[in-house]
Amino acid sequence: MTDKKLEQVAYYPGCSLHLSSQFYDLQNKLIFPKLGIELKEIDDWNCCGATSASKTDDFLSIALPARNLGIADATGLSDIFIPCSSCYSRMLTSQTTLKNDAVLKNRINKYLAKKNEGRIEIKSILEVLLPLVESGDISNKITKKLNGLKPVCYYGCLLTRFPKDIAVNDDAENPQSMEKICNVLGAEPLDWNYKTDCCGASAAINDTETSLILMSKIIKDAEAYGANCFVTTCPMCHMNLDAYQDRIRSNYGISGHLPVYLLTELIGIAMGISPEELQMDRHFTEAVKLLRDIKII
Repeated sequence: MTDKKLEQVAYYPGCSLHLSSQFYDLQNKLIFPKLGIELKEIDDWNCCGATSASKTDDFLSIALPARNLGIADATGLSDIFIPCSSCYSRMLTSQTTLKNDAVLKNRINKYLAKKNEGRIEIKSILEVLLPLVESGDISNKITKKLNGLKPVCYYGCLLTRFPKDIAVNDDAENPQSMEKICNVLGAEPLDWNYKTDCCGASAAINDTETSLILMSKIIKDAEAYGANCFVTTCPMCHMNLDAYQDRIRSNYGISGHLPVYLLTELIGIAMGISPEELQMDRHFTEAVKLLRDIKII
């Protein structure tokens, strides 16, 4: 995955980053300016409907993301950065559908003040960060290596696998982008089996037991390969694995705890930003102690 270096990008935080994962929003706004990228949050954005509309209403599942993409198109910027894997997947699906269905596109555009032109390029956090790895911009900002950190990189089921025929800028089943970034930070990412499996985040409320079973398999495999933490870019996966660990362990006989880090937290720590500034004390599963134990902080 090689791409142009961005200096300014449209930014869609989505509902998670304005509600349950506010610290992820804060971390993006902390680290990207330090890496030379200005985030321009689009005005008056709406929920993309990733969880509800995609399951209940085909038209809304395309129209809700299309409105956001119309607003982003109107900014005149070339790219939009979407950190949430679920929002990223829905936006790509909507844009691809409208490119191939002029009738639907015209029907939706009739209702939009800012028309969807299909021009803006949608990027995940990994697609924004990897060019900065390849250019040396990240390594130039590192003040401390994450030696001793052995994460398993958890991509989840939405970052490389889509409901439409959409090109993936990585290996769909065995992606490596997050590992490349972790290596630059000085961490030692481990190979494992569950990096693109579903954790059941969207089922955590209405089918909790299924979600707990999926997460127990993920945690057991991470521990079997010797991981001392997870790293992910998806706020829904982060919330699921972080918030339910006590319940999973009591129900499925797993001992110990594995901190679940957002990739922005590892980059921030490597750049010398404090855990307090990154709001890492807001995790459900203790996340700062491991960094102290292995003398990263």
